[in-house]
Amino acid sequence: MNKTVIIVAGGKGTRIPGKTPKQFIIIDDQPLMMHTFECFYYYDDSILFILALHPDYYSFWRDLVKKHQFNIKHEIVQGGETRFHSVLNALKRVPDNCLVAIHDAVRPLVNKGTITRCFEVAEEKGCAVPCIEINESVRELIPGGNKAVDRHKLRLIQTPQIFRSDIVKKSYEQVYSEMFTDDARVVENAGYNITLVEGNRENIKITTGEDVLLVTAIMKARKF
Repeated sequence: MNKTVIIVAGGKGTRIPGKTPKQFIIIDDQPLMMHTFECFYYYDDSILFILALHPDYYSFWRDLVKKHQFNIKHEIVQGGETRFHSVLNALKRVPDNCLVAIHDAVRPLVNKGTITRCFEVAEEKGCAVPCIEINESVRELIPGGNKAVDRHKLRLIQTPQIFRSDIVKKSYEQVYSEMFTDDARVVENAGYNITLVEGNRENIKITTGEDVLLVTAIMKARKF
């Protein structure tokens, strides 16, 4: 099946100090988000890219594209008030009868193995969501205290979350709910089963300044 990737960059990245949103931070000589595009382009250069971007940064992004001679073709759609609305806007541009990967712009270290597994499983089962095991002990906060939780029954969820286009488009016809923290939750709430596949541990979502340092170190280490 043909493949489409929605890169979600609709937010303003306010949790990292400074005026530059995190998706535009320069890492290894180019904006972070360009590394994210390249993860998928080097997997399959025929992929259709759709970027959900806050309107305040349209011209800023286009200037970066020109400055860095970024040649991966993509369509820009308006980022919405929430992630849900950003994805909803992007899905309007997704063709029928394809696989749709929805990926955080600030996850520039997803590897080819994870992308391959997700597309292959999604083509077979209609859905694929990458995850990793939890290595540390986990406790749940409860009224009046906390309690231990069996970490072996839990997984950390990543992106890209990949779905058949008919499944994800139908799921996004739902009315928005605050519980829709990722695409898998939206699809599950629409009545579909979620299939988990193995992710890669370094595929972290950059949220804090410490995350930037970690991703920068990993990228430098890969060169040696």
